[in-house]
Amino acid sequence: MMQGASIYYFARGLAKRKYFTSRDLARFAYQQARFRLLASEHAGTVSSAKSAALAFIAGWKVEEMERLCEEIFDELMADRIWGGTLALAQLHLDAGQRVWLVTAAPVELGRIMAARLGLTGAIGTVAEIRDGEYTGRLVGDLMHGPEKASAITTLAMAEGLDLSRCAAYSDSINDAPMLSTVGYAVAVNPDPALRRMARERGWEIRDFRSARKAAKIAVPTALATGVVIGGLATYSAMRKRRRRSAARPAE
Repeated sequence: MMQGASIYYFARGLAKRKYFTSRDLARFAYQQARFRLLASEHAGTVSSAKSAALAFIAGWKVEEMERLCEEIFDELMADRIWGGTLALAQLHLDAGQRVWLVTAAPVELGRIMAARLGLTGAIGTVAEIRDGEYTGRLVGDLMHGPEKASAITTLAMAEGLDLSRCAAYSDSINDAPMLSTVGYAVAVNPDPALRRMARERGWEIRDFRSARKAAKIAVPTALATGVVIGGLATYSAMRKRRRRSAARPAE
């Protein structure tokens, strides 16, 4: 959905506000770069990141987190949204389909992003809250890798969606489990490993990293019956058309 990882820009915004040091930010940037180069996040690294996140937010007030998410999105993230990806999401919305952001970032940040971009909603990492403050424990696990596939499966069950008629979009090989869960997988601005996988499996590839390519946007005709947009960003399913058909009198 955006140039770079939303969680990195969130960390950068926090560092600017002195919530942690420049050294912490540099270490975080290194981890993000290594994840991209390796095209996978090893279990030990993810576990360490989880522990660090838990220690960091313990005692924070929810209202403070929400305020920071709004400020940092407007300050550092809004201008980094890929125009092509946003236009694609809008085409799905205009077609009467719902679009969800699926991110490893805190769900509070995901919701702010979804609201600012006009998406239906967001799925993200959920931290435990007690008496209006974060406890330092997560509800479930980090929204990463297989967790994203599990999350959209749960959403589909709750909403009565057929994932074989839904689509997921991502730029990272880490989202391969989620992309493999839906009927229509699309690699958007993919890293090398995801590009190779997409070619091997016959997945569509879209690249919005140049103005020329970004101009070539259209909703795949196969998605006319129902969509989920997922990945670094979107999960969608057509419902309005289904309701209109159900309401139409039999001939």
